[in-house]
Amino acid sequence: MNEPFSPALVTSLVFALVLLANLAVKFWLASRQIRAVARHRAAVPAEFVDTIALSSHQRAADYTVAKLRFGLLELGVAAAVLLGWTLLGGLEWLNGALLDWLGPRPLLQPLALLVSFAVINGLIDLPASVYQTFVIEERFGFNKMSWSLWLGDLLKSTLLSLAIGVPLAAGVLWLMQATGDAWWLWTWAVWMVFSLLMLVIYPTVIAPLFNRFQPLQDESLSERVGQLMARCGFKAKGLFVMDGSRRSAHANAYFTGFGAAKRVVFFDTLLSQLTPAEVEAVLAHELGHFKHRHIVKRIAGLFAFSLAGLALLGWLSGQPWFYAGLGVTPNLPATLGGAVPNHALALLLFLLVVPLFSFFLSPLMAQLSRKHEFEADAYAASQANAQDLSNALVKLYKDNASTLTPDPLYVRFYYSHPPASERIARMGAQVLPT
Repeated sequence: MNEPFSPALVTSLVFALVLLANLAVKFWLASRQIRAVARHRAAVPAEFVDTIALSSHQRAADYTVAKLRFGLLELGVAAAVLLGWTLLGGLEWLNGALLDWLGPRPLLQPLALLVSFAVINGLIDLPASVYQTFVIEERFGFNKMSWSLWLGDLLKSTLLSLAIGVPLAAGVLWLMQATGDAWWLWTWAVWMVFSLLMLVIYPTVIAPLFNRFQPLQDESLSERVGQLMARCGFKAKGLFVMDGSRRSAHANAYFTGFGAAKRVVFFDTLLSQLTPAEVEAVLAHELGHFKHRHIVKRIAGLFAFSLAGLALLGWLSGQPWFYAGLGVTPNLPATLGGAVPNHALALLLFLLVVPLFSFFLSPLMAQLSRKHEFEADAYAASQANAQDLSNALVKLYKDNASTLTPDPLYVRFYYSHPPASERIARMGAQVLPT
């Protein structure tokens, strides 16, 4: 007697239901955020009325709503693309076409599948990237990129992705074939080494391909920052200014690298907007993450999640229903002797499906991130001046057109940083006129 619901059919139904739930929740949250921002557009919040002009507040509201509305369109397109790759047979067709072209070569064909998938997905995402940069960011005065610079970045990032990604993918596929059932553990070890290596080489090798980094020339600011780092016990290879203004009017500061390769980086836009005391306070906040070992904790968490994910994939990759339920014909060596294993297919299906299920963990991850931000703020207030940090936050929120009136539930799902009013209130600082 046939079962009314096969494992493959159950997989398809669960996948479809989770996809619909994702869309429904994301559309609902975005709609709440749009309504909350629009509802408060006519008046600046009372605590910011002396520092934020109504025109700046309304610009931030319009910028937020424009991004959200375009994000709704992106959500719909992304869901359609996901269905196209899975239940509608896109991945099945691409795999079959490459098998017909290249034949059942155990390493070449799966590698070609991974590369082809990445290229096609990149092309699908390209129009959205263009619209965000040259329409939304341009409309609100943030985009500073020319078409030639944008195309140059695209070319460099594509070549860099191929130069790094193809050998890495080939190595992972080889491990999956050569190390038996424990391939996921070997792959996790390689991924850890690769991630740590990238932390070391990114600041000095990769980042300079896209931006210019010059030593901080302001001697008084350099001395001030040096004294702060000495108080905090932070050693860096240097203080650098990045030409962020070539691409965007947004401002930031960060430290990057790992071990002896750590360096402090200021966007030139940040230095032009803040006073030296405010720059010191912002950097003190970033050093708070260092002091509380937030970066190390996040890396450890990432490694733990990746280990669990790869272990799960190691099991799923041997289940025929995992493939059939997501629109792909199982091609397991145990069932079809001599056939190309499903390693690349398993990887792609897993990467496509995992974000749907992990989305519902977003509130927990966002809450942890906001907790870290509060801790970094408290540390900054102990090493610099809380009022300077408060003033800097207000300037950055204004210059980056960040809304001051977000929907509380949207914040709980998406905000990695607490809203400005919460951060300033927690520090016990005031919003002073600038």
